[in-house]
Amino acid sequence: MSFDEGSIPIVQLAWERRLGLHDGAIGRAAETDTGRVVKCDDDAVTLSFIRLWGRSLLVGPGWVVDAAAGFTDAELTDHATLLGLTRAYGGHGLGTASLYFADDLPLVQPATELAVSAGNPAAVRLELQCPPDDANEIRLGTLEHKFTLMNEDVPLACGAYTEWQGLLARLGVLVAPDQRRQGWGLLAASVAAHEALASGLILQWRADVSNFASNALARSLGLEWAGTQPSVRLG
Repeated sequence: MSFDEGSIPIVQLAWERRLGLHDGAIGRAAETDTGRVVKCDDDAVTLSFIRLWGRSLLVGPGWVVDAAAGFTDAELTDHATLLGLTRAYGGHGLGTASLYFADDLPLVQPATELAVSAGNPAAVRLELQCPPDDANEIRLGTLEHKFTLMNEDVPLACGAYTEWQGLLARLGVLVAPDQRRQGWGLLAASVAAHEALASGLILQWRADVSNFASNALARSLGLEWAGTQPSVRLG
């Protein structure tokens, strides 16, 4: 794994901007009694509790932010706690995601020569081969930069990323169903990751905690686990 502590403020800045917080809010939270950043947004349709390197952020409507004030960070990290706080308001669980980051990675060398197709056509063909649930989870269409491994004209796997707040690269990978467990996902993710690093971006990987394959791939790639994000959609 490779992540320099000096890169942590950059990740924090990206999340601050994403959530509409003032720059440096996460760092200053350490000086408060709770050490928690709170953002009240009465128009929010989700409630999220984000933990990054031991710092916490709670974002949602004022009524639920107030209700959560009496809970510890450990309690709010439990998805069931957020569901309990929002059940009377139609709260619907979105699960808990693990968050991984890296600012450098080792190279993954392919065992054989493969062509890489950059752009949409090969990625679209790959999506059509995959079950809808898999394609909808990765959403390659939302990731601007795509790199599809090809065996002649057959797409094997696609690694992709998009810039996130101009500072991070949100990574995703999709593998053809009949090509899984052969290392193509790791190789495709490595190609996309190094392209993002070459553009000066820090890598971000988000995986549902129940998705063993996605979490294992993040660790195999060399990303560092930084925390979790349980979320609830509000009715």
